[in-house]
Amino acid sequence: QVQLVESGGGLVQAGGSLRLSCAASGRARSTYAMGWFRQAPGKEREIVAAISWTGLNTVYADSAKGRFTISRDTAKNTAYLQMNSLKPEDTAVYYCAAGKGQKRNNVFLGLDADYWGQGTQVTVSS
Repeated sequence: QVQLVESGGGLVQAGGSLRLSCAASGRARSTYAMGWFRQAPGKEREIVAAISWTGLNTVYADSAKGRFTISRDTAKNTAYLQMNSLKPEDTAVYYCAAGKGQKRNNVFLGLDADYWGQGTQVTVSS
């Protein structure tokens, strides 16, 4: 089993920044891809960003491009999501996930999420 614990959520004004962290423990595998998903009230859970196990490849949802940055410290088994220029529509519960990376023609596409964190609330006020 892999345990994922998110931290860093909170309340921020529009235009502000937050940095989310996700610490993996248990039978955590450094070769897992990691990702951030979010779910707003009444909406489906959606991918925000994902990063390959090497940290060299990333993918972002269109809504996150140019504002969010995903990174990881493989030595610490920790992934991060730096969120800048936050908007009220970014308000959601943010979940960290880990699993096998997805590739097509050697291009990193994301991950098959096998493990999930408990989520952290991000609220952006207007």
